[in-house]
Amino acid sequence: MASTDRQPTSNPTRSDPAAPIEAREENGEWEKASTMAPGDGAHRMTEHVGQPAPEQKVEHDSDPETFDKIEITEEDCYDELGYSFPTWRKWTILTVIFLVQLSMNFNTSLYSNGLTGISEEFNVSLQAARCGAMIFLVLYAFGCELWAPWSEEIGRWPILQASLTLVNIWQLPVALAPNFASLMVGRALGGLSSAGGSVTLGMIADMWESDDQQYAVAYVVFSSVFGSVLGPIVGGFVEQWLAWRWTIWIQLIFGGFVQACHFFLVPETRSTILMDRIAKKRRKATGENIWGPNELEPFKDRFSASEIMITWIRPFKMFLTEPIVLTLSLLSGFSDALIFMFIQSFSLVYDQWNFAIFAVGLSFIPLGLGYAIAWISFIPAIRRNVKERKAKPGDEKAQYESRLWWLLWTAPCLPIGLFGFAWTIQGPPIHWIGSMVFAVLVGIANYAIYMATIDYMICAYGPYSASATGGNGWSRDFLAGVLTIPATPFMSNIGGRYHLDYAVTILACISTLLVMAVYVIYWYGPTLRKRSPFAQSLADARADNLGRSLSYLPSVSGTSDSRRLSRASTNASREVNSRRQSQVDLRRHSLPRMGSGITR
Repeated sequence: MASTDRQPTSNPTRSDPAAPIEAREENGEWEKASTMAPGDGAHRMTEHVGQPAPEQKVEHDSDPETFDKIEITEEDCYDELGYSFPTWRKWTILTVIFLVQLSMNFNTSLYSNGLTGISEEFNVSLQAARCGAMIFLVLYAFGCELWAPWSEEIGRWPILQASLTLVNIWQLPVALAPNFASLMVGRALGGLSSAGGSVTLGMIADMWESDDQQYAVAYVVFSSVFGSVLGPIVGGFVEQWLAWRWTIWIQLIFGGFVQACHFFLVPETRSTILMDRIAKKRRKATGENIWGPNELEPFKDRFSASEIMITWIRPFKMFLTEPIVLTLSLLSGFSDALIFMFIQSFSLVYDQWNFAIFAVGLSFIPLGLGYAIAWISFIPAIRRNVKERKAKPGDEKAQYESRLWWLLWTAPCLPIGLFGFAWTIQGPPIHWIGSMVFAVLVGIANYAIYMATIDYMICAYGPYSASATGGNGWSRDFLAGVLTIPATPFMSNIGGRYHLDYAVTILACISTLLVMAVYVIYWYGPTLRKRSPFAQSLADARADNLGRSLSYLPSVSGTSDSRRLSRASTNASREVNSRRQSQVDLRRHSLPRMGSGITR
């Protein structure tokens, strides 16, 4: 007669402690064995899944319906993400982004050519009229910080469209302003609605890996700095022959054209948003139980009051707690503030040679030429840098600080250009061309500082570069904004006959200290990175991800258990895709957690 004892013949892994761990996991139980010898009176104990030890803590998901869902990873759909877009498509998108960035900086600078008309029509002083430029820049700085993190959560496309729409809408109260107060309100809201370069630069990290991004960064940075000189060049002609309101209408026309280009030509590029769409498409087409990263977290958890606050303060927190962001942002910000005050001297300087209004606008061309020369000079520098990084893949200094190498040579152009400009602007009989030659050097340095610092931060922060570069944009725009009002008195009231020379000389002395900071950052960059916890965690995650960028990091993407647990299996799913189901089982909350102290 056969024995009535039930033997686990149908599933030998349940009784065989030597069976692979994965097999035992798939059967829904752990088999724990003590390490004591049988002669010592040891006993074996089998705990079933639903019977954890009393002292063991079992985590429970806030959404029990998501525990058996398979989360898609970047590796599963890499060919469908922005990184794999055809080259022509990437550069088409980038060209539209070039125009977006150009229009945003164009808006900040063209207004200044309407100051005389505003002063006369509303019976306010020129200094009061400049408040419209100041409030736009200051709130533009905060707009960059407020918009940037939401582009990482909601997507780049809707955020940029919302920003462009609002900026264009707020041009109307300014263009049609019946009084000065209406004008100020419109300028304030327009500045706050500007997403700025933080979002556009974040799109570069969506489409290029950190090893390939530099040419794209150089392109977009040029649009940013060139927009600030395009305004005065166009504005000179507007101020000479048109009413001041045309400075606003032209901004609106340009902004409307750019928004239309973005609407029709630019797709979503944010990886997490694309992964959600890909997962939905696969579920519909094949019935596969696969879900996007944002789908695994309930809407109420992603957009709770606490999560909204965390998202909003992320750029400010990174600015204050990440030494990389703080140091590079202050360097770039003070440099831009110096350039801004330097630009304010142009009308005072070239009045000495009796330049017409439109000719004063054209005097900004040398500065733009300097930006173009610097952009072109970075192309061979980037090529050299790429070779160095490939030759030294394990050298962190080669991967990060080498991106600042060309800045070491171009940064000294800033004090040299300012000192030279300061002592070639006495007016006749000295020819005006001398000052413009030195303005070219200033343009080279300004572009180089912005380009190198942005490239470094995008490399260090990858998918969260929008928040990181938001700090850079904040410091540049905020410092430029607060200096709008004192800039002209500073240029006019220092010294007697040589007041312009002395004022620019002071700027040159300050710039010398900034240039010294460049070398300090280059040599102590590794220390800064080690003291930047978020940058270090991203670098470690990138190393685990075979050198590819990550779309998200749990510490900043969400707080729910479902998201945190699903992220924990990302690397394993890349290594062995066939083990996906067993990894899902590991995330089931009826199982003891790995590392719980129980011997398998």
